[in-house]
Amino acid sequence: QVQLVESGGGLVQAGGSLTLSCTASENIFNFNDMGWYGQAPGKERELVATINVGGVENYADSVKGRFTISRDGAKNTVYLQMNNLKPEDTAVYTCRARILRRQWWGQGTQVTVSS
Repeated sequence: QVQLVESGGGLVQAGGSLTLSCTASENIFNFNDMGWYGQAPGKERELVATINVGGVENYADSVKGRFTISRDGAKNTVYLQMNNLKPEDTAVYTCRARILRRQWWGQGTQVTVSS
């Protein structure tokens, strides 16, 4: 069973930065892709950023130019660098790993951006 453990959430003022980490229990290159999803209060979970096994990155329009997804294979970890945070970025951020139609989710980490 794949396990994903996130860390790095917290409370930050608007304009600030946070880095989220997602560490997998196995080699991250076993997955077709890994990514971060955010669920704001009262809203559905939405894609924030993904990175596939070839290193191709994909971002939601709302975070382009502010967030960067990256990975460290030696640590089996995917990161989400979040810069110039806005109050509307407040959400629970959850890591996801996928192999074809199978997917695994972390427990989520809260990010709160104050104005």
